[in-house]
Amino acid sequence: MEWFGRAHINFTTSPKSLGLKEKKDGKETNLLEICRDTVPPCQLNPLLFNGHAQTMWTATKSHGPPLHYRRKIFEADHAEFNGSFAVDFAVTDPESLKDQEADETLPPRTAYFTEDELSTLGSDDDRPMLVVLHGLSGGSHEVYLRYAIAPLIDSGKWEACVVNSRGCANSKITTGLLYNARATWDVRQTIKWLTKTYPNRPLFGLGFSLGACILTNYLGEEGTATPLKAAVVVANPWALHISSKMLQSSLIGHHIYQRVLGNAMRALSSRHKDELDKYTNIDTDHLLSLKYLYEFDRAYQCPTWGYPTEEAYYRDASSSDSLLAVRVPLLALNAEDDPIASRLALPYAEASTNPYTVLCTTSLGGHLGWFEVGGGRWHGKPVCNFLNRMAFEVDLDSINDNAHSERTYGNPKHGTSFDPTRRKMHVKLNK
Repeated sequence: MEWFGRAHINFTTSPKSLGLKEKKDGKETNLLEICRDTVPPCQLNPLLFNGHAQTMWTATKSHGPPLHYRRKIFEADHAEFNGSFAVDFAVTDPESLKDQEADETLPPRTAYFTEDELSTLGSDDDRPMLVVLHGLSGGSHEVYLRYAIAPLIDSGKWEACVVNSRGCANSKITTGLLYNARATWDVRQTIKWLTKTYPNRPLFGLGFSLGACILTNYLGEEGTATPLKAAVVVANPWALHISSKMLQSSLIGHHIYQRVLGNAMRALSSRHKDELDKYTNIDTDHLLSLKYLYEFDRAYQCPTWGYPTEEAYYRDASSSDSLLAVRVPLLALNAEDDPIASRLALPYAEASTNPYTVLCTTSLGGHLGWFEVGGGRWHGKPVCNFLNRMAFEVDLDSINDNAHSERTYGNPKHGTSFDPTRRKMHVKLNK
């Protein structure tokens, strides 16, 4: 039983956790030991005594640590998923932007790269680089995101960029495509660009909520081929169909959370109504009259991507199966009282099968809440601790798990096979 805001912490992973070595002395360790060392005690504000209180308190919109960004617009390199998307790069020297006039078309403390700056992008330095994905309808400006990455940026040891989902964070769309939980192509293109532009920088990943789902799907799809060295996913909804049904099954879930999420997507659609009218056959007047998230997914995701129902989309875009195919060290943080990423959707069985993953659950915290006394956010501590440990203290070339690196699932005796990332909606390969 929790006492005065002190949450229980549990770790779920394979019986034989991924073997690793320390850089300094070559001492052998493993992923579970590292996660236990880097996840501190979870002492939350006792006045926010359950998941609903923790989640709803996020609506207070506290300022959080300030971060400054420069924005680069990418043109998608995928033939089917064409269009543009925005990536915001954290500025490690905000004083250089002090005299720059604020751009009212962008989020606070954000400006476009100048042409001169774009022409000189690139470096041979070996500073670790963090690739961040935000939650549903959010962006680089989100408070929960800044609490997690600000300590890394402020330390002067890290670089970071946030891949904004199409249409989010005041970015423009140039086709009728927004995004969904299967939308891994933009983060994949960004990572390829970073690998080419900063060839010596080790890359790491961080995803929140829907962005955590996208990042896990990307990691599963790439397997050993991803350039990312390690990653953290926070408040991943994992099985979207389960979380959706749980929300619809209660009054507070249906009439508050589904409505709030639906309002966010309606506002996003409203900002891009002209493009949706121009490039799709969607009835945008109907779309903008909807109240709940599942209604939006039915009216937009289904006709856009060809899913027969929103439930089919949720099942196809869920990332619990993708967890089985992850082949880089991954820490997954979830609160068991999260009313949006339901406890019933947590992939305990999958995490206990894959030595590359550790699922860390706290008994309290809500959805992207984890508010401490004084307003701090606990989740930033394990995120920063884990990433710093992996980047600076662990020999990432020492991964000792050859037996699992190319692991396949199925029963050869009967000629069966199981691909964790095989989707029912097939996507042509980008040539």
